[in-house]
Amino acid sequence: HHRLRSSPTRYTFRFPSSPLPHLPCPAAPATANPPMDATDRRLRAVSAHLQPQATAARRTSDSLAPNPTAGEYAHVLGYSAVLPEKLQTGKWNVYRSAHSPITLIDRFSDYPDIGTLHDNFVNAVETFRDCRYLGTRVHSDGTIGDYKWMTYGEAGTSRAAIGSGLICHGIPKGARVGLYFINRPEWTIVDNACSAYSYVSVPLYDTLGPDAVQFIVNHASVEAIFCVPETLRTLLSFITQMPCVRLIVVVGGVDENMPSSPAAAGMEIITYSMLHRQGHMSPQPFRPPKPEDVATICYTSGTTGTPKGAVLSHANFIANVAGQDLGVKFYPSDVYISYLPLAHIYERTNQIWLVHRGAAVGFYQGDNLKLMDDLNTLKPTVFASVPRLYNKIYAAITNAVKESGGLKERLFHAAYNAKRQAIINGRNPSPVWDKLVFNKIKARLGGRVRVMSSGASPLSPDVMEFLRICFGGDILEGYGMTETSCVITLMDVGDISIGHVGSPNPACEVKLVDVPEMNYTSEDQPYPRGEICARGPIIFQGYYKDEVQTREVIDEDSWLHTGDIGLWLPGGRLKIIDSLASLPKLLFLYLRTSRKKNIFKLAQGEYIAPEKIENVYAKCKFIAQCFVYGDSFNSCLVAVVAVEPEVLKSWAALEGIQYEDLRQLCSDPRARAAVLADMDSIGKEAQLRGFEFVKAVTLVAEPFTLENGLLTPTFKVKRPQAKAYFAKEITTMYAQLLDAESARPKL
Repeated sequence: HHRLRSSPTRYTFRFPSSPLPHLPCPAAPATANPPMDATDRRLRAVSAHLQPQATAARRTSDSLAPNPTAGEYAHVLGYSAVLPEKLQTGKWNVYRSAHSPITLIDRFSDYPDIGTLHDNFVNAVETFRDCRYLGTRVHSDGTIGDYKWMTYGEAGTSRAAIGSGLICHGIPKGARVGLYFINRPEWTIVDNACSAYSYVSVPLYDTLGPDAVQFIVNHASVEAIFCVPETLRTLLSFITQMPCVRLIVVVGGVDENMPSSPAAAGMEIITYSMLHRQGHMSPQPFRPPKPEDVATICYTSGTTGTPKGAVLSHANFIANVAGQDLGVKFYPSDVYISYLPLAHIYERTNQIWLVHRGAAVGFYQGDNLKLMDDLNTLKPTVFASVPRLYNKIYAAITNAVKESGGLKERLFHAAYNAKRQAIINGRNPSPVWDKLVFNKIKARLGGRVRVMSSGASPLSPDVMEFLRICFGGDILEGYGMTETSCVITLMDVGDISIGHVGSPNPACEVKLVDVPEMNYTSEDQPYPRGEICARGPIIFQGYYKDEVQTREVIDEDSWLHTGDIGLWLPGGRLKIIDSLASLPKLLFLYLRTSRKKNIFKLAQGEYIAPEKIENVYAKCKFIAQCFVYGDSFNSCLVAVVAVEPEVLKSWAALEGIQYEDLRQLCSDPRARAAVLADMDSIGKEAQLRGFEFVKAVTLVAEPFTLENGLLTPTFKVKRPQAKAYFAKEITTMYAQLLDAESARPKL
């Protein structure tokens, strides 16, 4: 189908009476695909490589035709179409994708009968039975070698065996099944088994800590847990406090080495291979779920308090992936590397999408420090990552260029500038630059990557441009969250502009809501601004066992309030500019109490509550006042500390340090190191998580006061004012951390 470019031409769409409905696709017949022989499967796999005709991927009713004289119900800006939220109000504030402005997508256009994750995988097994699916370098004896592959057909057999095994152990339909290990083929097989037999998967991951794992298991009433020997030890340390668990399955475990089941716990411990054998010997028919059934409960770390369980249905996942599939195409020849945590929605949705198109998924060996070796061996064509890694790649390459000096450095800059100008002018860059310079850089990711995506936090425009020039292909940045089954907006293929997160996913609609308390309104010029809200079939079902928090994030008109602030750029592309609280719950608390909760997200996607951390560091003997800072462009925290003068002076006397005044002492690197060491000790005692530790500190002699504008009348730190007041110090600390990082061994 054609792409809509910016144009003054108006397009006409007629809608039923207000309010504007979601307009889902018509229900598809509930008929299964007919059995396919090997020839049919190969023909379909080959046809997936062919470019479809212009009208093949879109129903005739969704096609756009110019009608300059008719009444205006939608205005196509280029990448988005603008519609009125309610026809009688006349306010044009709802944006939909220009790919499908009339209908919000909830099924694949070429496979409308796929309504669940089980349907999706069954279709993949039938179509790509003999194609590579899951690959690993970690062999059964623990050694690392070349990738060995399981086909779609073999994975389908294993998924049936695992699901049948769970039934044999009395795990009932609808039970919650925990997955407590890092990415490997068995994770995907277990997840597919849950879909086939109507179990609800509950990902568990170490970064939340053992206490959070125990809470999630009990909160979700998890009955079976798949783990590895390392996480088994953690589970056994508090197994008696999880009475709901009936079965623990150890992936990679040896039958003879399995510990005996605790008698008081009333549960059983077996190996994955044993469960597989039992299910294979006693196969059970599938228990297919319905689209509206719960597929998973994803617990988010949040900021403070206990984790929240986002309930996502099969229909949520299918709609999100089907919407993305209209704009970005994957093929059976594609190869993807899986290293981002499958417990997070970003990686989970990527794999569902790739399965639909028959791509191969190769898993990393489990060590991030060896990821580059995995990339060189696998040579993927699709690479999904987060800004933190892209920033490291950027720093490693730019530092290598600087160190090369002379002719090599000049050649790089000549090639970079020439290719940049060609891209800006809409021309194809000369292939000579790739041969001379950029092919060597592309080889760092295996040399075959054609699609790169970035999510979880904002990617710097400089880094985005660098990736496009050095690696070529499609570099796409998106925006989304667990509560929207992943993607809300995504850059369109062929859009060379940067500094935004693209247009709406065709499976949802987006609007900006005024936040007058922060001076953001839809009437702002030159661009409308406000809180980002989304609606459509991608929106989650709510927080598990928490109706109060669910009502706080989803309003009476079914709009999900994200808590992020955006603006609409020309062409209908969204730019993230601020955050109310980065968490929807805290957004509503802010609006109700007129006091902004100071929460932000780091570059790797972790949420930070700085006031909580400041309260911990307040126990440090050197600290009178503390301002903890971080943002979504950096992966760690820094702090400005107003010192306790007498404590610091006493320490200096004991250390024999000479100084003229307190300001000079605060500038002494030894003083900074001593304060940071004490802060680390306090943080460990308080069990701060790794990303909550401050990595650099600036000491100041002047306290925060009402007079210098850094405190409120209730003696709380004014964060925006403190950020501006200490802007130079913050910049210096991050520059020093970057220099220290650059001095380490390069990628």
